[in-house]
Amino acid sequence: MFPRVKGDHRRGRRLARCAAAFAVLLGAGAAAVSMQSADAAEGDPDLGPNVAVFDPSMSKDEIQGKLDSVFKQQETNQFGQERQALLFKPGTYDADANVGFYTEVAGLGLSPDDTTVNGAVHAEADWFDGNATQNFWRDAENLAVNPTGGGDRWAVSQAAPYRRMHVKGDLQLDDGGWSSGGLLADTKVDGTVNSGSQQQWLSRNTEWGGWTGSNWNMVFVGAENAPAGDFPKPPYTRVDQTPVSREKPFLYVDDSGAWKVFVPGVRTDSAGTSWSSGTPEGTSIPLDDFYIAKPGATAEDMNAALDAGKHLLVTPGVYHLDRTLHVSKPDTVVLGLGLATLVPDGGITAVSVDDVDGVQLAGLLIDAGTTNSDELMEVGPEGSSADHSADPTALHDVFFRVGGAGVGKATTSLTVNSSDVIGDHTWIWRADHGDGVGWDSNTADQGLVVNGDDVTMYGLFVEHYQKYQVTWNGENGRTYFFQNEMPYDPPDQSAWMNGDTKGYAAYKVADSVQHHEAYGLGSYCFFNVNDSVSADRAFEVPDAPGVVFHDMVAVSLGGGAGSITHVINDTGGPADKNGTVANVVSYP
Repeated sequence: MFPRVKGDHRRGRRLARCAAAFAVLLGAGAAAVSMQSADAAEGDPDLGPNVAVFDPSMSKDEIQGKLDSVFKQQETNQFGQERQALLFKPGTYDADANVGFYTEVAGLGLSPDDTTVNGAVHAEADWFDGNATQNFWRDAENLAVNPTGGGDRWAVSQAAPYRRMHVKGDLQLDDGGWSSGGLLADTKVDGTVNSGSQQQWLSRNTEWGGWTGSNWNMVFVGAENAPAGDFPKPPYTRVDQTPVSREKPFLYVDDSGAWKVFVPGVRTDSAGTSWSSGTPEGTSIPLDDFYIAKPGATAEDMNAALDAGKHLLVTPGVYHLDRTLHVSKPDTVVLGLGLATLVPDGGITAVSVDDVDGVQLAGLLIDAGTTNSDELMEVGPEGSSADHSADPTALHDVFFRVGGAGVGKATTSLTVNSSDVIGDHTWIWRADHGDGVGWDSNTADQGLVVNGDDVTMYGLFVEHYQKYQVTWNGENGRTYFFQNEMPYDPPDQSAWMNGDTKGYAAYKVADSVQHHEAYGLGSYCFFNVNDSVSADRAFEVPDAPGVVFHDMVAVSLGGGAGSITHVINDTGGPADKNGTVANVVSYP
């Protein structure tokens, strides 16, 4: 996202907080970040060197020391190799968990209310002077929080899910500066959610006392007590019920102390959280049925486990793959902790899934290698045709990156060939900053290609690809919230042409498609190499009665760095220096 600069912001609060954290570190001795499982109880599984497991019997200082040492390592570590997961067994804790890059903080109860933190589980943007537009790649899940002072903060942008949380107070989604995106899912906030400067946001299956704030594109799906008002003033899109969903699998410890993974079942026409009225439907899988991949595990190790019918728990780390991880068995769970990262070497595909029922891929970052991959992930081989409506495959918090941590190349990041797939929060990103970034360096044509029918996407973030960001060829597709930025870096207009068309649409529905529906879509341009570059349109769809788009916005960022001539086909716009925001309520 485009970094914006803000002015002075609560510096006294930050100095006090830093001093307090330093005092805790001195008093606690701050256990080394690489300690295995933070002295986890005897009998707990070996989850590798980058997982800390906390128990209510541990001292407050020991827990806080570990939290602070991890945050110190990760606060500014945007493109580093370190990955961390901080897990709290059921019980009550007094703690302040400040969540930095590549850090997951999660409870280990079957319900969020099984694990309570009195204090904070929060994301701040102090490292960037309150600007949260680069607060990526972090995760808070499955906890109840009694926030100190009555409110907590989750100031983030892309790839920073806030899931299955219960905030017993208010929740602020910015830190006083700019902020650009995010997700609340399966979450209850007793007080008020204030979105502040958030440019766009998806709230799915949520409950709260109230919501305040708006900017360009705020989408509420299955959100109880969603705020009143209609796009574009305020820019609220409401869908009363979530048509079909699966919540993300999660690790938990049962009453006997046994470790398991809970795989939630399919919900249809739902509103509110899956857990606030009791234990949700789903299946518990003993952790013994998982191969626990720890740093140093190879693709051969993981494939052998998959072939033997094991599930995968991928612990925090960066895993270089010399062959594709191949998921062939139905209902396989591949669950990453702490933004576990897969890097395909030699131009391979990182993950391929057969055309089978019920595969759950969750909590993974796929980072393109230096040799071009045709695809980073393929869900279903080409020509897939099976019906999976009774047991759909789902992707939860699966993120893709091309460049940023170094040169990366991939023609297409994600291809979905199977039908009935559910996308539950993806950020598919060709890097606009970091290392290895340039028009001829981190090359990437398309973010997402959907060929399967009846595919549903919630929280689809796709940015900076050099051709179409999304190409949708399958029938009966549905998208609920889409956020996009076009590539920043075309050197000139001639370098970014689609035949006679200027640029590529952000979201392209194939001319052959007869039925497609989408709600709450935003596409932005910021052509910072050459601001004379223009895109003819943000959304390009066939004129068919069954193709219907709701609530769209195009924005020229930075006061008009380049232009988008039309919002959808030849309707709406322009978004340019004379009028930076253009809206279309419905099409056709």
